Amino acid sequence: MNETYLWPIFIAIFVLAMVFDLFIFQRKAHVIPLKESLKLVGFWVALALAFNAVIYFYLGHEKGILFTTAYLVEYSLSVDNLFVFLAIFTYFAVPREAQRKVLLWGILGAIFFRGIFIFAGITLIERFHFLIYILGAFLIYTAIKLMTQKEIEVEPEKNPIVRFARKIMRVAPEYEGAKFFKRTNGLLIATPLVIVLIAIETMDIMFATDSVPAVLAITTDPLIVYASNIFAILGLRALFFALAGLFYIFRFLSTGVCAVLAFVGVKMLLSDVFPIPVLISLGVVIAILGGSVVLSIVLPKKEKTPALENPAEKEKPKKQPK
Repeated sequence: MNETYLWPIFIAIFVLAMVFDLFIFQRKAHVIPLKESLKLVGFWVALALAFNAVIYFYLGHEKGILFTTAYLVEYSLSVDNLFVFLAIFTYFAVPREAQRKVLLWGILGAIFFRGIFIFAGITLIERFHFLIYILGAFLIYTAIKLMTQKEIEVEPEKNPIVRFARKIMRVAPEYEGAKFFKRTNGLLIATPLVIVLIAIETMDIMFATDSVPAVLAITTDPLIVYASNIFAILGLRALFFALAGLFYIFRFLSTGVCAVLAFVGVKMLLSDVFPIPVLISLGVVIAILGGSVVLSIVLPKKEKTPALENPAEKEKPKKQPK
């Protein structure tokens, strides 16, 4: 089958998935428990695997392995991003029942902007091949920077787009459930949820500067790159609520993500000298991510114990008044 015919299949699966999400999974705003979020993660992963099987059957095993590798890279890079989303929700004190709606609209925006980055990136790489070395060096630099820097401080109020949005629109002081707008004295006023959505969207655009080049290092096939990105993004919300419940368990996962970025960067730099086969790439990515999860379980984070107080310092004699 010609790859062109797979685009309608991908679009049909995407539309059906969004219908399920909007009208079945999200019939009402509610706090998603860990068990439900894990089931949703399973659903979105199964959907990606189903499309992966279609690619494998019609385009061959090499294309199928490329999709699997690209999907794993995109999904692993999404883990770090979700922790930043959690920090944004905490910063703005977003009600938990409204978080799912914000992530939905944020993901729809991400689908649009990722499409622009991906197709522009493919066009540039095909026209100016030397860019692949620049992107490879950039990924290695990013991996080293992420691994050596301290914990990222997220300050959405310093985001220039968020500050500009506050200047050009009226923003209510309080949330109105999961609504983005409300009417007050006949005027349509934005709720703080709009500001949160803008912060999420701008952060995702920043994240795309890492994830899109990483996937382009695997392949420049437009269908595989875009579909792997979209299927990973579709499962982000479910993954977010699962990770929110398992936040401190996999403490070495962020290190594993940095290692994946570095490996992909090296793969880009060696693409013309020593091309790494797709099976080896897939094995390396799985080994790094799996190893970081196993290491997190074997070596869990130790809880800090309070320092013993010196009784002599604790009970100082009171100064007697003269």
